[in-house]
Amino acid sequence: MALRTVSLDELIIDDESAVKHVALYDRLKQALRRSQHRFVIPATSGEISWDRALFLNLTYWSNEGGGGTDVLCDEHIPADVVAHVAWHHVVSRELGRRRAASASSGTAEPADRPSGGALFFAEAIASAFDLYLVGRLLEHQPDSDFITTQVPLIAERASAAGVSEAAFASLLADIARDPERAFEDMRALLFDVAGALLSCTNAPAAEEVLARFPGHRFEPLLHHFELSNWILYARAYGAERSPVDAAVAAMHGALRAAPVALDVLAEWIDADLPSATNSVSTIS
Repeated sequence: MALRTVSLDELIIDDESAVKHVALYDRLKQALRRSQHRFVIPATSGEISWDRALFLNLTYWSNEGGGGTDVLCDEHIPADVVAHVAWHHVVSRELGRRRAASASSGTAEPADRPSGGALFFAEAIASAFDLYLVGRLLEHQPDSDFITTQVPLIAERASAAGVSEAAFASLLADIARDPERAFEDMRALLFDVAGALLSCTNAPAAEEVLARFPGHRFEPLLHHFELSNWILYARAYGAERSPVDAAVAAMHGALRAAPVALDVLAEWIDADLPSATNSVSTIS
């Protein structure tokens, strides 16, 4: 099937009413619109099957060679996917800005390819934001498409990891009680695990890495995030150097040290505006 690229404004955003109370969502959407990001859809009427679109998205993360990224089945895009794609743009832009500043000062060499850590850092933020949305929407919008599709998938992964229904219900309640903390705990776990796995050369070594995290409350959810694709993509396309470079390590550390990591990230969203205003609460 022939494909074509379109802008965000040419798409129909589904389930957007469910996230209208999440202050960060609209700011992410506007940042993505300003970026002129391109999405891929069928060139004519019809649609790509979900399995085909998922394969293309998991296999070809980047826009290397042009042609757009983020393959959609048709002209519809879920609101949570808008946020996910926007986070990739925002984080990549901020990382590029910091690297450029370091290079101009002579403290770092610019890289033509991202490190594994850079890939993991952006993906961990974008993926953990899904858990944040679960926490924000679970009580306010329990019938939204996002909750009715994502929570059962997460529950399935948790069950496969040995989490009982009662324990999973308690975990969901904790996420809804403090979605900002859930975001940061999930983000840091994904980043730390992926970075450790990248250097593993065989299955026993990888199992040793995974065995370090059983006490983490979100460890049973790790495989929900398709970490295998993260690792394989970073090995194929990431720069051949330390998994975590200095710029990524500094940004990761800033998020870990912040009282609310999303408040730090919120400052990056509007950084491309002439006069950025970051006074909107992340939890309103």
